Amino acid sequence: MEREILLLGDQRLYAQAEPLRESELAALGPVIQDLHDTLMAFRARTGAGRAIAAPQIGVNKRLIYMHIDRPTVIINPRLSFPSAERMQVWDDCMSLPGLWVKVERFKRAVLNYRDERWLEQRLELEGDLSELLQHEYDHLDGILMTMRAIDEMSFTMLKPERR
Repeated sequence: MEREILLLGDQRLYAQAEPLRESELAALGPVIQDLHDTLMAFRARTGAGRAIAAPQIGVNKRLIYMHIDRPTVIINPRLSFPSAERMQVWDDCMSLPGLWVKVERFKRAVLNYRDERWLEQRLELEGDLSELLQHEYDHLDGILMTMRAIDEMSFTMLKPERR
């Protein structure tokens, strides 16, 4: 079921998400389906959207749903950075529609997590995928892209479409 995406200013977006326990896995199916449906509906409306964090739909758990070439369920992720090399990118977010913020992210990242079967997984990320997962990971820690802006001039708005 498509869920409402929480928007900038909703205090739930600033909360630290709770880790999932293996005992909660059996009840996770509906939340994963809601994340999928919400992401796909957003993508159908806007043409954008590659991943969504559970806190964005009001579920305060360390869970990310990514769908690029296939669905990927990311439970209790841990990020590490193999090098200090960074990049500047214009970041956007479903919780801040129309706003773009210039942020600095690590160019490479390693993501360790559990999948929906509770198996340990590891992804080595680079470039836009590294940026994407750092953005979603921030949501789990209550950090929005506005809090990572390079400076006070690092904001731009898309022009609203005329209807």
